Amino acid sequence: MRIEDRHRQIVEQVRGAGRVLVAELAEHFDVTPETIRRDLAALDRNGSLRKVHGGAISAPALPETGVTQREQVNICAKQAIARAALERLGPEPGTTLLVDAGTTTGAAARLLPAEGDLTIITNSVLTAASLTAAGHTRVRILGGQLRGLTQAAVGPEAVEALSTLRVDVALLGANGVSAAHGLSTPDPDEATVKRAMVRSARQVVALVDSTKIGQEHLVSFATLDDVDLLVTDVELPPALTEQLATTETEVLVA
Repeated sequence: MRIEDRHRQIVEQVRGAGRVLVAELAEHFDVTPETIRRDLAALDRNGSLRKVHGGAISAPALPETGVTQREQVNICAKQAIARAALERLGPEPGTTLLVDAGTTTGAAARLLPAEGDLTIITNSVLTAASLTAAGHTRVRILGGQLRGLTQAAVGPEAVEALSTLRVDVALLGANGVSAAHGLSTPDPDEATVKRAMVRSARQVVALVDSTKIGQEHLVSFATLDDVDLLVTDVELPPALTEQLATTETEVLVA
């Protein structure tokens, strides 16, 4: 096997599992532990992972950016994910949808037909405004403290409102997805609201583009067991694929 191919597979394993061990990698690739240590050192230098005692862990999580900046990242992928998710769901008249604050979930919301007789609930000021401007008449926005970075309502008011709801589908975004840490976000307040969204939904759909795969942020708000459908734009790393198969989560690649 070429070194480049081995490096690629090592990074995929780290992204999927969150952590790998030198001994396990050496056995898997049928090379010496010293070879694997050199591989990990090289991958650490280029930022692909973080070398630690006995193995390696995922590279440090990307810093959180504002919604305006994120709107300009992976635009085509996010739109493809949004289309694929709605085609798979095919929401019928009378469906209630809970739309999380985020750029990919926002893209999905903008594709919902105004004449579809849907009830849409969101904690995103931007999503609520775009839906109303598009002619949707059944739009409800959750109250709470507005978080400027994401334009999302968070806090006790939002959580309390969600505790009284039972929606058909929740469309959730995440800053990171991994086998070990599930779906995660840097902000504890947003994590609390997202966790309440998971509890309030009959079906949980996660929309995550390639930049989120393998990332682990401060707070996990859902395990992979909580997710019924994960829609992304790339083939997932083997470790993450295996975990999702165990949890019987449907994976759709846009």
